[in-house]
Amino acid sequence: MKKTVYIRFTIILLIIGFMLSVQYNTVQDPKTRDTRDIWAIRQELSVETETHSELLSEVYMLDQTILKYENMVNESAEFALKDTVEQLKEDIGLDEYTGPGLTIKVEPSLESIALGQPVEGISPDLLIRLINEINRFKAKDIEVDGKRIIYSSPIRDVNGKTTVNNISVRNAPFTIKIGTSTFEDAQKMYNQLEASTIGDDFYIDNLKLKIGEPEHKITISAFDQTINNRFLKEVPEGES
Repeated sequence: MKKTVYIRFTIILLIIGFMLSVQYNTVQDPKTRDTRDIWAIRQELSVETETHSELLSEVYMLDQTILKYENMVNESAEFALKDTVEQLKEDIGLDEYTGPGLTIKVEPSLESIALGQPVEGISPDLLIRLINEINRFKAKDIEVDGKRIIYSSPIRDVNGKTTVNNISVRNAPFTIKIGTSTFEDAQKMYNQLEASTIGDDFYIDNLKLKIGEPEHKITISAFDQTINNRFLKEVPEGES
């Protein structure tokens, strides 16, 4: 009888000990630990706050556009539609852009010039990486070697030559113009591009980026080719 009691008592103590061990490990060693210091957390919080502010600004602009459109409809539906079309043309890139921005010059590297190496054209992959980097810093409009970049602009290799909008990009040197919403955005983009590692990728291809100072006024040409619409169709006049 005593033996049975001792066995039961031992089992109970084992269970209690196991539960205490699990509880202690849960408190002392959580599965995920945030090892970042306070500055890293503050920096991430600052980025998230800036993103939130930008989203609120975009929502405000859309609300203002809707309000403006509703007011125009009450006065003149035709005028409202024309104003909307003009705004869409500007957003897409069908109108010339004049405003703040900066200019990047793509040049042969000093080493390739000193060694007498032939000047090679920029590869499509490298150009796409640069444009993605520029768009990451919230560019408004982009022009590559006089060719306006829009949502449907193809960048590819055609017979060994890099083309934009099916037109060849010259070998270096050539310029890339970037339009921004404000002059402050142009200054921010200048600093971000200066700190970016994209220049190292160009150096590998015997090219270098010369980033110009932010300007209050630059001009970017309009997209001058036909836009192919796969899904939009024009409604004949009189139909609704």
